[in-house]
Amino acid sequence: MNVLNTPEPDFMQDEEITLFSDSVAKWIDDHAPPEAVQSWIANSTVPRDLWTQAGADGLLGLSMPEEDGGMGGDYRHEVVLMRQLGWKGADHFGISLHNAIVAPYIWHYGTTEQKARWLPRLASGELVGAIAMTEPGAGSDLQGVKTTAVKSGNGYVVNGSKTFITNGQLANFIIVVAKTDPTAGAKGTSLIVVETDGAEGFERGRNLHKIGMEGNDTSELFFNEVKVPGDNIIGGAEGLGFIQLMQQLPQERLNIAVQGVAAAERGLQETLVYVKQRKAFGKAVIDFQNTQFKLAEVKTKLTVAKVFVDHCIGLHLKGQLDAATASMAKYWCTDIQGEVLDEMLQLHGGYGYMNEYPIAQLYKDARVQRIYGGTNEIMKVLIARTL
Repeated sequence: MNVLNTPEPDFMQDEEITLFSDSVAKWIDDHAPPEAVQSWIANSTVPRDLWTQAGADGLLGLSMPEEDGGMGGDYRHEVVLMRQLGWKGADHFGISLHNAIVAPYIWHYGTTEQKARWLPRLASGELVGAIAMTEPGAGSDLQGVKTTAVKSGNGYVVNGSKTFITNGQLANFIIVVAKTDPTAGAKGTSLIVVETDGAEGFERGRNLHKIGMEGNDTSELFFNEVKVPGDNIIGGAEGLGFIQLMQQLPQERLNIAVQGVAAAERGLQETLVYVKQRKAFGKAVIDFQNTQFKLAEVKTKLTVAKVFVDHCIGLHLKGQLDAATASMAKYWCTDIQGEVLDEMLQLHGGYGYMNEYPIAQLYKDARVQRIYGGTNEIMKVLIARTL
């Protein structure tokens, strides 16, 4: 989809990237067509075997090195996957969180043993990943985490609760943000992996009922005296968690910006189809000057957003994307996503409010983008600190 008619940056024009994009588009058509997405929404989750299928077809571990069991690609491949999922309306599948948020913690910070133990299984789909940061009393404030991982013999005992956890109902590989030293503030935070299969004391709570992104399972998780091996601390040492989180959050926030622009592009495409077909007062809705002006505004906003996101992707590929710039991308692009989809729904009139029209789902799905990954208000705080 190139509804904006903007040229791709040089780093996205490799023939291999183009071919990969085509193959991802076909995979989504085959395994996640609109009727499948509707069943995800009805069941509040994707089928577990879709993860296994994605692993078998090489869509998991895209940017992980081949020697670690991955596909040997880079962040461009993750961008292609996120965009195609957004363009085709299959973005309720939490594969990009698994690929581009969870797995990087292991291959960036994991010990040699941890990489060998986990990365091939993440790439095959045997393990489905989630990261448990948010708690009932700690959202964007990661230093306010209350979950603990207390040393016990050769391992740890994890206690606490998490909420709003994406992939929460299906994940069996959960990176838990926990305090290994509650007296040390940020320096007492560690990331510890809980493999949930057979883990006593681990419980999944409700599959939370949301106003959007209903096809993606989002859950409460409870850790009641869960025993975890000592070598499940990511990086092999306590107290590194906060630094690890801070180093990886720019990519997470860029992911959200990429996804926001792709979903908004789909909203524009769906609206163009609608206004060209829909008649009012004897002519197509697109023939009204107000419609043309609104579409012109939307195309301009999305073009600016895409160019900025492409710029950020280029920086990230060179290892130059800083936290403030990633925060700008996250907050600004998700704000634009919300504005654009609101305008596009308005051009649908009453039909835009009907769930059977894709614009309604896009509108609902957009709202959370300004909340997760750090609220947009927090993004502005981070940006302001650089002034």
